[in-house]
Amino acid sequence: MFVAPDPGRLRLRTSARAVIGIALAVTAAELSGLSLPASITGGLAALLALFTVGDATVGRQALTTALLPVVGFPALALAASLHGTPQLRDAAFLAVVFIGVYARRWGPRGHALGIFAFMMVFATQFLHALPAQLPQLYAAVLMALAASALVRFGAWCIERRSPPPAVPAPHAARGLARSTTRQAFQATIACGFALAVGQLVSGERWYWAVGTAWWIFVNTASRGETLVRGFRRVLGTVGGIAVGLIVAVPLHGAPAPTTALVAVCVFGIFYTAGPSYSWMMFFVTVMAGLLYGLLGVLHPGLLALRFEQTAVGAIGAALAVAVVLPVTTHAATDAWIQRALHSLRHCTTEAAQRLAGHPVADPTPHVAELELLLGKVRVSLAPLVHPLNPLRARKARARQVLALLDDCARQVRGLAEVAADPDASHDARLTAACQRVEAVVHRLVAPGAEPHSTPVALAGVPHHHPGAERALTHLHSLEAALADLAAPLRSAPRAPFAPS
Repeated sequence: MFVAPDPGRLRLRTSARAVIGIALAVTAAELSGLSLPASITGGLAALLALFTVGDATVGRQALTTALLPVVGFPALALAASLHGTPQLRDAAFLAVVFIGVYARRWGPRGHALGIFAFMMVFATQFLHALPAQLPQLYAAVLMALAASALVRFGAWCIERRSPPPAVPAPHAARGLARSTTRQAFQATIACGFALAVGQLVSGERWYWAVGTAWWIFVNTASRGETLVRGFRRVLGTVGGIAVGLIVAVPLHGAPAPTTALVAVCVFGIFYTAGPSYSWMMFFVTVMAGLLYGLLGVLHPGLLALRFEQTAVGAIGAALAVAVVLPVTTHAATDAWIQRALHSLRHCTTEAAQRLAGHPVADPTPHVAELELLLGKVRVSLAPLVHPLNPLRARKARARQVLALLDDCARQVRGLAEVAADPDASHDARLTAACQRVEAVVHRLVAPGAEPHSTPVALAGVPHHHPGAERALTHLHSLEAALADLAAPLRSAPRAPFAPS
């Protein structure tokens, strides 16, 4: 895990920045004389601001960060004011869940604001905050957001100044056909189950189950992804509880070592979030145990209760995605593959135009877009290639699809490198090869339909540029890989499959 690739040491720098930003936020709250619950709330706000705000540009990130109190303060006030009326509190919590997931339709900003609103309600339950404490909580949140912004946009601005390539937006859907709407209902049902059963398990710590169900739905798009994420959350929680028993319980909330270990956990959360959800949950669980130690309520039974509530939330999420407007792994994966194939066709077309001398044609942006889409395909196929997946045929099919798509990406990158050569010139064989690739892609995305382009005649074609041979090699390999994709993509999901 800790030797996973980290291009440009971005994860390392982001993790170090998070530790500094959160430490600055908590220090500001403590120096201001705020209470321990307020300091914890401020640390959580800084963590969320640094972890969830993911807009494409620095300017948009700053605006989203500035908007966090707009949703966070009403959520804090609502949860604190309803603390003594459980039924209204529960209904309000589920309403925040639905709105928070529904807001994801507005992209990264809606995603971040929805998470922040939910976590402010969660923090109120965690700290048993009352209306009289709201001024301190508000002050802590404002100081935390200012501290995180100072580190993120001032002292340690490591975001790219130009927007990264964006994943093409899916076709607009309406009603229950929209994925965010379906997930809003799924998450609300899952959290409702977790809330009800969690209160039967513990009338005091039921919110752990709700938090588990909520976070399992973050960044998932299909039934398989959600189930695997739930399994990984339980696995990480078990490991965190084991370490908590060894480390957090004996400390009894001693300030200095607890603070140091919380900083280590913050670093671990950010450093492992991308490569491994299980490791991230491990650090989250250890940190939660340490915070309970600071509050003076930690004991072994509390950690055991956390496992029980985590299991309840995971079961709720599994039931919800299985029976409430389910989105199958096959449907989600097929959609991403279709978009990746379209992007691949654009890469090839732009490369052909560049090789033909077109002055503004450039396949590079499409190559970057293709890489992002293939990342989505890998995430979507992860449940099928998981070691615990018992469906061997589907696992073999998924592995072959991934291998062939990776081969396609390699060939397209090589083609783009040849096309970038300023001395490259037109060779009709390249045009014909690109048209064949386009025809194969067309047959994959629209079986039975005929492509619109017509091949060019090849008789007497001169070899204008030595790079043409390299480009032809990439195009022929790309054509072969795409042709091999037809078998796994066109076969039924549950049909027997023998890899070629």
